Amino acid sequence: MDIADIATSEYVAVDADERLGKVRSLFERENPKGIIVTEDDDYAGVITQKQLVQSHVEDRTKARAMMRSAPRVGRTDDVREVARVLVEGGTKVAPVFEADRLWGIVTEDDIFRAVLEHLDALVVDQIYTKDVVTVTEDTTVGQAINLLREHGISRLPVLDGDGLLSGMVTRHDIVDIVVRDMDKATRGERSGDTERVLDLPVYDEMNTPVATTTGEESVRDAVERMLDNDYAGLVVTPEGDDRVVEGIITKTDVLRALTFTEEEHMDVQITNVRLLDTVSRETIRQRIEEVADKYGEMQVQHAHVRLHEHKEKLRGTPLIQCQIRLRTNKGQAAGSGEGYGADNAFRVALDKLERNVLELKGVQADEEYRGQLLRKLGKL
Repeated sequence: MDIADIATSEYVAVDADERLGKVRSLFERENPKGIIVTEDDDYAGVITQKQLVQSHVEDRTKARAMMRSAPRVGRTDDVREVARVLVEGGTKVAPVFEADRLWGIVTEDDIFRAVLEHLDALVVDQIYTKDVVTVTEDTTVGQAINLLREHGISRLPVLDGDGLLSGMVTRHDIVDIVVRDMDKATRGERSGDTERVLDLPVYDEMNTPVATTTGEESVRDAVERMLDNDYAGLVVTPEGDDRVVEGIITKTDVLRALTFTEEEHMDVQITNVRLLDTVSRETIRQRIEEVADKYGEMQVQHAHVRLHEHKEKLRGTPLIQCQIRLRTNKGQAAGSGEGYGADNAFRVALDKLERNVLELKGVQADEEYRGQLLRKLGKL
């Protein structure tokens, strides 16, 4: 299936010289997945809501200062490949070109609606993320912003004093209550309001009740609820207890599932692939496979490599944070590290991953030995 029938020529666009204040008002009023930036009526880039969370740029700044390039796709590109492009570009929208001319856009929601009937083959338990970053009710908005940036995520489940789910704070909420107010709070009578906004507990701003799902629900039903209610994710809870957080399923998780292949090599997703410098996607896949192959009983079902660029540089090379996460038949394993350049950062993260895999294997070996010992004792 290609995207010729699901891409749309209708999209929200602004000129590169437009003030950022208007861009923010467009997000608040129309809630688009992303805004196309044009220059002399030609495509120049996109602005996403995620960028607004990560920026304190003032309203009078021009849109060109905030825009970033987004992966381009063609009108006849395969849906699976476009899903991969969105995941690796860390974006919810991609510009669609026809004969080198901007024709329109395609969003993750467009893809979901097109493949919805095929998602019955999956259940939530097969693709959801088990390692969830959470906050407590007294976590401040400033701390929540830092967590969203650090982990590159869009939502944070909020737990009460007993560790039970009580709410959700999202990137959209942060944009609404912080970014706009922080720019207004830099002068005059409002100076100092920035600190007060950042010090607010997320309890004051969180959404409740929280939309949840269970591992047994079909991915189709979960996605259908996301689309109907404009949710980007659902908290996964045990059957019959919707306050215990087991994990989270997001639209990105579903996009990754759409890119799974039946090929011989493992499926590797790379977020912020543009940061790759002297290391290629193929090299990354091979190195991860080498680690997995050392432990024959461990089968990697999916690998995700996330790159994040810090502002710090050494002789022009940026400091990169790399996170590697494997979903295997033995559980999840992860490793992270930093280095100047993507290659160095990946090597550090891979070393940490291998040590964590060894530890995971050791724990499982201990459990197997304990089980064998108990069975022997039971025969005495």
